[in-house]
Amino acid sequence: MFSRAVRPTVSLARSLSTSSQNNAKVAVLGASGGIGQPLSLLLKNSPLVSHLSLYDIAHTPGVAADLSHIETRAQVTGHMGPDQLDAALQGCEVVVIPAGVPRKPGMTRDDLFNTNATIVATLADACARNCPEAMICIIANPVNSTIPITSEIMKKHGVYNPNRVFGVTTLDIVRANAFVAELKGLDPARVNVPVIGGHAGKTIIPLISQCTPKVEFPADQLSALTGRIQEAGTEVVKAKAGAGSATLSMAYAGARFTFSVLDAMNGKEGVVECAYVRSEETGCKYFSTPLLLGKNGIEKNLGLGKISAFEEKLVADAVDELKASIKKGEDFVAKMK
Repeated sequence: MFSRAVRPTVSLARSLSTSSQNNAKVAVLGASGGIGQPLSLLLKNSPLVSHLSLYDIAHTPGVAADLSHIETRAQVTGHMGPDQLDAALQGCEVVVIPAGVPRKPGMTRDDLFNTNATIVATLADACARNCPEAMICIIANPVNSTIPITSEIMKKHGVYNPNRVFGVTTLDIVRANAFVAELKGLDPARVNVPVIGGHAGKTIIPLISQCTPKVEFPADQLSALTGRIQEAGTEVVKAKAGAGSATLSMAYAGARFTFSVLDAMNGKEGVVECAYVRSEETGCKYFSTPLLLGKNGIEKNLGLGKISAFEEKLVADAVDELKASIKKGEDFVAKMK
């Protein structure tokens, strides 16, 4: 699976090696954490990145020194603590935010809300001030609320561009691809399952009916597969038994999404990823659907497409929870001093 994240960028880099477009400064906010370190490693490995700016509240100089010894072109700088946050962000074209506390057994993503909401609001404020035109890719949970928080903060600064703020839901797609491939004996690198909705529990809606290559499952197996995709994060939290949540697979998914954004910014055509964004596709203000990416972020929202009756019910069941999570994020910013 590693090859999918890295190989496309290698071939692209060869074709663009003389292009000034291929000089992207990418920041990782939360670079010392369980997701941040492997994510930074994958980004350092990509010739699409010319400057990797790492920020966290602790240990960042060590992570930066370690990564700087890798024989790839990206310059690495480490920034630690609130006093160095502005410097970490200046001139960045893409900002990836895995910062926040991880889930522990028994916790829902919503249980993380108060701590992670404050962290994301602080980081979004710094992005608005230092790199208002950057692509902002939020990994910090609960994504269903942290994207509305980011959007509202950007609005306060008058720099909100809905085409440049993404909730990274790619892990749901990666998991769906892996699980379908496993059940059908397919090469996971050739499976593509769109996943729409949000990024928590029943708001995660895999569109198995739109899978390429086409696959079919009996109703009971389809229901079980959908449930596994929706609760895959909890599967990892339980397996790690208090030692964290999904970090390695999330780092892979975050890198995959970041590479797609960079590819599109470099002019590659036909780059499509699902992400949780400002949307008019349903009754929810924010909703994940397949997006055509371009030089300026979202070029076109490709919508839900044709979905099955089973999937229509999943969408209907998700709407109330999504709306509540969105309102929670908006209300948090409204109450901030």
